[in-house]
Amino acid sequence: MNRAEIEQRTILIALTGSRGYQLQTDSSDYDHRGIFIATQPYYYGLSKIEQKDRDWELDGGRFPYLAKDTCIFELRKFLELSADNNPNILELLWYKDYTHLTDVGKELVKHRQMFLSKKVRKTYAGYGYAQIKKLESHRRWLLNPPNAKPQAQDFGIEPTQLMAKMEVNAFLEYLYLLIRDRIQFLEESEELGKLLSAEIDFKGVLRQYAIPDAALVYTQQITHSSTDFIRLLQKNQQYLNAVREYENYQQWKQNRNPARALMEAKVGYDCKFAMQAIRLLRTGVEILADRQIQIDRREAGDAEELLAIKRGDYTYEQVMSIADRLYQGLESTHARSQLPDDVDREAVNFLCVELVARQGW
Repeated sequence: MNRAEIEQRTILIALTGSRGYQLQTDSSDYDHRGIFIATQPYYYGLSKIEQKDRDWELDGGRFPYLAKDTCIFELRKFLELSADNNPNILELLWYKDYTHLTDVGKELVKHRQMFLSKKVRKTYAGYGYAQIKKLESHRRWLLNPPNAKPQAQDFGIEPTQLMAKMEVNAFLEYLYLLIRDRIQFLEESEELGKLLSAEIDFKGVLRQYAIPDAALVYTQQITHSSTDFIRLLQKNQQYLNAVREYENYQQWKQNRNPARALMEAKVGYDCKFAMQAIRLLRTGVEILADRQIQIDRREAGDAEELLAIKRGDYTYEQVMSIADRLYQGLESTHARSQLPDDVDREAVNFLCVELVARQGW
């Protein structure tokens, strides 16, 4: 679908980002997100489209204020992400004012409550944690930047012992499958299986962290590998992780916003990531407690605090202390929340059919 077709069938557009949250500064961008319903061939034929997120600047259109980073989601993609309680998507239904809103869009907004569930504890905590991890990485690079690219010899690996990343990942995938299959025979298998395959990204953990010393013997036993191989695997993991860390640092250093870099150097952490993490965690607590999403942080009552964090008025330790309290708040509020455990996906499917029918071709 071209831009004209997408804009013609767009049902909702909102000004999002810092300006949507009323946390903007003079230099803040104008970020927009929206929803459209694809044309008939994309529902009945083989063609697929999930979103338009590029090339807005190449030609003018019905909504000339849309910038190059704008993302307009196709309805089905939007509903899937909303049913999964994706924070960046879920919030799109909770703005008080929209730059564009059709009758079909109003009908969708009217059903926004159906997308809230207790899963927000995991999704908002996860997104907040991702910001915290970026915050920690950037602080580590500020205080102790890697000065040289890691060498295999630094980890006790001879050139002939180097494993390709694909080889390491293939073995870790094998290890994951072995563990997953073994827990099926344990008494608590259902709960453990949920943790391993759903609640925790166990594959990601295996790839991101080298096998610890305490687990080497068990790993050798469960995989029927030699002790020498397992130790060599551990060293290769450590080496590959160090290389990834160095490459990420180089990319971060090259692509930093100059003004943001100056602020980081001054206060010792990335203020924007810190503010986003606190906002996400607090919003998650609010959803679980109040069963609604407060977009305007002035109305939520924490706009001044968030802007102060963004300005660097808080120390790194203060920010992390706030984050720790909010993580605890997510857990305690989740336990007493009146939200359903999950979204009614049959109802979401019915709503999708209804909205597409109302839009027509």
